[in-house]
Amino acid sequence: MNPPETLLEVREHAAPGYLPLVDYDTWRVAVLNYISELEADQLYNLQRHNETDEVFVLLRGRCILFLGEGDEVVKALHAVNLEPFKLYNVRRGVWHNHTLSADASVLVVENRDTTYDNSPFIGLSAELVAQFVLKTRELWGN
Repeated sequence: MNPPETLLEVREHAAPGYLPLVDYDTWRVAVLNYISELEADQLYNLQRHNETDEVFVLLRGRCILFLGEGDEVVKALHAVNLEPFKLYNVRRGVWHNHTLSADASVLVVENRDTTYDNSPFIGLSAELVAQFVLKTRELWGN
């Protein structure tokens, strides 16, 4: 018998995409599952959060976290192949995006008030867009 929800809240997300599962006070826990829009050849921008860090934990599959150096213009792109169950904290104000394998699931922890209003996107040059695919092939051999 399961305890009442007043004692324990149980949530899951198995569908494609991003879904917040728990919002509490000032923080949010979400799950990001594979969606085709996050394939390396579909990434045309990076996002940053101006008011908060954001934490990623790979639960299964593969995920590459792309980080962009620069403020108004992204000057360099870094690719980090996430390891399962390690915590990766993207600092406030850092441009980022990610690509996921078809079986991937990533835990996301962020401020509850993280919205499009305080999390701008920046478009990338064709050269940087091509680097998403190149770096994914280098790390995953695809």
